Amino acid sequence: MKILGISGALGHDPSAALLIDGELVAAAEEERFIRDKHAKGKLPVEATKFCLEYAGVKPEEIDIVAFPYAPIPLSSPARWHFAKRYWYAPDRALTAIFNGNRRYNRNKKNVDRFIHDLNIGGGKAEFVPVEHHLAHASSAYHFSGFEEKTAILGIDGKGEYATTFFGYGENGKIHKIKEFYDPDSLGGVYGAITEFLGFEMLDGEFKVMGMAPYGNPRKYDFSRLIEYDGKDFKVNNKLVNVIGSRRYKENGKGYYFSKELIDWLGPKRSGDEKDEPYVDYAAAIQQLTEDVALSLIKHYLGDIIKETGRLAYAGGVALNVKLNQRIIAMDGVKELFVQPAAGDNGTSAGAASFVAAERGDKVQKLKHVYLGPKFTKEECIAACEKHEANPKFEIVKDQAVTAAELLAEGHPVAWFQGRMEFGPRALGCRSILGNPSKRGCADRINEQIKFRERWRPFCPSMNDYVAESILQSKHPSPYMTFTFNVNDEWKARIPEVVHEDGTARAQVVTEDTNPVYYKLIQEMEKHTGNAVVLNTSLNRRGEPMICSPTDALNMFYGCDLQYLLLENVLVKKVDAE
Repeated sequence: MKILGISGALGHDPSAALLIDGELVAAAEEERFIRDKHAKGKLPVEATKFCLEYAGVKPEEIDIVAFPYAPIPLSSPARWHFAKRYWYAPDRALTAIFNGNRRYNRNKKNVDRFIHDLNIGGGKAEFVPVEHHLAHASSAYHFSGFEEKTAILGIDGKGEYATTFFGYGENGKIHKIKEFYDPDSLGGVYGAITEFLGFEMLDGEFKVMGMAPYGNPRKYDFSRLIEYDGKDFKVNNKLVNVIGSRRYKENGKGYYFSKELIDWLGPKRSGDEKDEPYVDYAAAIQQLTEDVALSLIKHYLGDIIKETGRLAYAGGVALNVKLNQRIIAMDGVKELFVQPAAGDNGTSAGAASFVAAERGDKVQKLKHVYLGPKFTKEECIAACEKHEANPKFEIVKDQAVTAAELLAEGHPVAWFQGRMEFGPRALGCRSILGNPSKRGCADRINEQIKFRERWRPFCPSMNDYVAESILQSKHPSPYMTFTFNVNDEWKARIPEVVHEDGTARAQVVTEDTNPVYYKLIQEMEKHTGNAVVLNTSLNRRGEPMICSPTDALNMFYGCDLQYLLLENVLVKKVDAE
C-alpha cells in the first residue's frame, strides 16, 4: 500500500512522508525546498514532488493521503473544556461548541485542492484524517521498533484541542489513557515564556533550553503558572496561554502572555545577551516543565514503564533534551525512543504510519532519518559552474580525509553529502563541522558563520566505540534527542561541545547508517586522539537547513566559511589558507 502523509494542519512546518508497504522511504520538510523557514500557511507541494520522484512513484499510484488533523465530535469533552476555560473570549468559546470543525473543514478543502492539483491518486486519492495527537503517538510508537507493550507520550502546544497524550501501544494498536486540552498545555506555557524571553514561539524554545543552564531555577518561583497535583494540571490563563483581549500587545503584535505577566516579571526581554533576570526565568520555566511532566508520566505511564521499560515519545516538547535526560533516569525506563522529527513536521509520517497500521501494514522500525534528496558529484560540479560567485573548486580523492585535515588545522568546514536529514537536527549530511578540542571554535561559528547568539551551545557527533566512555551511558542516541553528563576526563578534551551544565546533546554515529561521516570522525581521531566532531546545522540564523548544492553555495558566500565540501567537490574561498 502506498500512503502519502502530509502535515501543515496548524499552519506551520508542512512536510511530506511516503510509506510503501509500511516502510518510510522518503520524507522532507517543505521549508527546505522553498527556502522559507517553517513555510507558514503552505502545504508540502515541493516536498511531495520530491518523495514521489525519489521513490519512482507516479502521483496516480498513491492509494491514501493521510492528514494529521481530524474532526472532534461535540460529544468529546475537548470542545466543552475549551469553551469553559476560554469563557472570557465568547466568540472562541461559542465557536468551539457550535462549529468546532471550522479549522478541519478549511484544512480538508485545502487538501482536496492539493490532491486534485498534484493528481494524487488520479486526483481522487482517499483522504484519511487522523487525530493530531494520534499522529504524534503513531510516529513515536510505530517507528520505535518496540515489540513489547510500550508506554506512549505526546506533549506539544496543541492539536485540534488536545495538548498532552498518555497512552500505550500493544500488538500494533494504540490505546488512549488520558488527554489534556487547551489551554492546559505544557508546550503552550513554555512557548509563552519563550515569547516573553524575546524569541519566536515554535522556533525559539530550544534557545530557552540552552539559556536555562546559565540561570538559577530556585531564584524565582514560577509555580503560579501551573497548578498541578501529580494527576491533573491547570494552566493559569490569566498569565499565559491567553487569547483575544487578554494578550499583551507591543508594536501592534499580540503575544501568548498577558500584561499581568509583564507586571509580575518586568519588561519582555530583547537582544542577544544572556542577561539577568532572564536567564533565571529560563531556568525556572525549564525546571517547572520538567517537574510537571515527570509527575504526570509517573502517574499515567508508571505501571507500563515498570512492566516493560519501553517509552515512545513525540510532540514539540519531545525535543526538550534536558527533560528527556531526566525521563531516561526514571525508575524502570530501559529505553526512551524520541521520534526525531518530533514536532509537527513529523506528523506527516505519523499520520501515514497510523493509517498503514490500521489497514494492516506492519510499520517498519525507523533505522535513520536520511530521507531527503541527495545529489551526485556531477550535480555538485554543475552547481559550482553555474553559480554567480564563480567558485574555485577541485575534486578530492576522499572527502572524509580532506575534511578531517582541515578540521584538525582549526578550520570550520561546511559538509554536504548523502541524503538530507528529516527533522530539525543536522546529523552529518547537511552540517557545519568544527574541531571540538580547538578553543574558540564555537564562538567563531556562532559569531561569524551562523550569526547567532554567542552563548548558544553546539553538539558533538561521536563514533559508537567512544560514546559510552564520553557519555557514561549505553542508551542509544542516534538523533541528538538527549543530553548526557559528560565524563570529567573528556570535558577538557572536547570543551567546545560541553554546555555550561556539563552536559552534551550527543549524536552517536554508526558505520552502517552513515559510513562517510563515520570515516570522517575516524580520521579526526587520527589527528586529535578524539573520535568526535562539533556538529551544527548547515544554515544561518533564521534560515532553513540547506537542501541543494546551490543552497549550500549561497550560504557559503554569505558568511565567513572558507571551505565547503559538496560530496568530494572542495570549494575554497580565494583567501583560504
